[in-house]
Amino acid sequence: MQVPQDGEDFASQPWYHGPLSRQKAEALLRQDGDFLVRASESHGGHPVISCRWQGLALHFEVLCVALRPRPGRPAALFQLEDERFPSLHALVHSYVSGQRPLTQATGAVASRPVTRQESIRCSFSEDTLLDSPARVKLLRDRKWSDSQPAGLELVGQSREGHSGPGASAVPTFALRRMGSDPVLLKTSDPLGSIADSLWASDGQLHTKMPTKPPRTPPLVLPDASGRPPTYCELVLRVPSARGTPSGHSCPEPETPWWETQEEAEDERCFARPQAQVSFCPADNPSSLLGPQNRPLEPKVLHILRGLFLEHHPASTACHLLLADCQATGLLGVTKAQRDAMGVASGLELLTLPHGHCLRSELLERHEALVLAGALAVLGCSGPLEERAAALRGLVELALELRPGAAGDLPGLAAVMGALLMPQVSRLERTWRQLRRSHTEAALAFEQELKPLMRALDEGAGPCDPGEVALPHVAPAVRLLEGEEILGPLDESCEQLLRTLQRARQVARDAPKFREAAARRLRGFRPNPELSEALTTGFMRRLLWGSRGEGAPRAARLEKFQLVLSVLSHRLEPDH
Repeated sequence: MQVPQDGEDFASQPWYHGPLSRQKAEALLRQDGDFLVRASESHGGHPVISCRWQGLALHFEVLCVALRPRPGRPAALFQLEDERFPSLHALVHSYVSGQRPLTQATGAVASRPVTRQESIRCSFSEDTLLDSPARVKLLRDRKWSDSQPAGLELVGQSREGHSGPGASAVPTFALRRMGSDPVLLKTSDPLGSIADSLWASDGQLHTKMPTKPPRTPPLVLPDASGRPPTYCELVLRVPSARGTPSGHSCPEPETPWWETQEEAEDERCFARPQAQVSFCPADNPSSLLGPQNRPLEPKVLHILRGLFLEHHPASTACHLLLADCQATGLLGVTKAQRDAMGVASGLELLTLPHGHCLRSELLERHEALVLAGALAVLGCSGPLEERAAALRGLVELALELRPGAAGDLPGLAAVMGALLMPQVSRLERTWRQLRRSHTEAALAFEQELKPLMRALDEGAGPCDPGEVALPHVAPAVRLLEGEEILGPLDESCEQLLRTLQRARQVARDAPKFREAAARRLRGFRPNPELSEALTTGFMRRLLWGSRGEGAPRAARLEKFQLVLSVLSHRLEPDH
C-alpha cells in the first residue's frame, strides 16, 4: 500500500467508503483482517476504522487533534492509541504494512482492505481541517473578512456576480470544529451556489473586535425552499449589523437539555419540600436489553465491549460525566423537581433529611459502576495481555475523569474502586504485565491516581469548581446514611468534620459546579447506546437480570462479590 501525499482526497483510496453506517460496514467485512475506513454517521462524520477480527466486527474511532498553523508541521495529528501520525493515510499505512494491532486490548490486525465498489461524492481530505488549498483559492477573491458579523448575517444568501468556477470542488465532509474555524456542514450535492453566499469587503470591518464564534457542532440545516442543504457558516448570538431578508435566515439548532440555561427564579419564601425526588430516569424500553433478560448476557456484553473499544477514553469520560450529572441532579432538573425538593440542585438535596432517596440512588450507582469495572477485567478469559490491556483502559479512563480533565469525581471514584477491589488487586501476574507493557499507565496509577483518591476519600482532595465539574460526594452520602468512619478516634473525628465541611461547601457552590459541567459538555453529542449503557437502571439489569434487580441490595452485592471472587481465582489460582 502506498502512502498518498498529504491533502490527497480519500475518494482515490479504495479502502475509504465515505459516510457508512455501522451495520452496512459490518456486512462488508467477511474474513478476519478485512477492514475499511468510513465516515461515522453517529459521530458527526468522524473517521472510523472498521475491522473484522476473530469473527467479530470491531470499530475504532480515529482521534483527530488540530494544531495551530505553523510552518513545517502538519495541520492535524491522527491517532488510535499512543502513536500520532501527520495524516490518516500515514496511520492506515503504518498499521496495515507493519501488521500491527489497531489496539492492544483487541489485538485486531487490519490486513486486507475492502475495496469500494461505487464512487462516492462526499469524501474527506486532511486539507479540510485547516488551510485547504481548494477552499483558500475559492474564498481568496472574496477576502476571509467574511468572518466579521457584517458578513455572517448574509450566510445562505446568493449574490449576483460572485459565482465562479470550482465552487463544487470544496470537500464535502463533516468535521469536528476546532477553535474558531468555520463549521463545515455535510451535503449530498455539489456546492454550485455556496460561492455566491460568501462575499465581503475590507470596508465592512468594525472598529470593535467581533465576538469570537462559539463552539458549535456541525449541523445540517433544512432549506425552506425544498432544495438540498448546503454548507453554512453558522455563528449564533452574534449581533447583526444589518437586517437579513426574510426566508434566508438559518434557524437555530435545537439545544440539548444539558446545555439549556435554567430559568432564573424569582425570590420567594421558603417552601416546604413536597416529597422524595428521584433523578433516575423511568424504565424506558432498552435498545440493548429485551423486556426480560438474564444476568450478564454474553451478546450484550459483546456489544458493550465493542462500544467501549470504539470510543476514546476522553469520549467515554464525557459520556460518564453526562450520566453522573443527571443521576446527581446537577443538570436537567425540571421546575417540578425543584418545587418538590425545595432546593435547586441535587448537590443541595443530598445534604438534607429528605434526600434519603437520592443518597440511596447514588450509593447504588457507585456500587454498580465499581462492579461493572471489575467485571471488565475479570471477564477477560483470554491471554494475559488482554487483561493487562483492560487494566490500562481503566487507568486511562480514570486519567480522563480526574480534576482538570473531565472533572467527574464520582466517575473517578467508581473506576478507582474497580481497580482497587481485592478480586482485581490480587491479580499479581496481570499487574506485573501492566508494568512491563504499559509502564506509563502503571506509574500514573501508583504515583498520581492512588494518592488523589486517598485524599478525596479523606475530604482533603481538590474541589474547586474551576477544575472539578462534579464533586466527590460519596463520603458525605455514606456518612449521612449512617455508615461509620473506621480508624482511630481522633483521626475519624477529624475526617468527620472535614467531610461535613466539604458537603456544606459543595451545596453552597452548586451553581458553580452546574456551570462548570455545562461548560465541559458544551458541543458534546453522545452516542445513544453508550449513554444508555452508563445509566444506573441499565447496569442493574445487566448485572442482576430483570428479575434479580428487585432483590434486596445487600443480598445482590454479596452474591456478585462471590461471582467476582470465583472469576478472580479462576484467572490466577492461589499457589
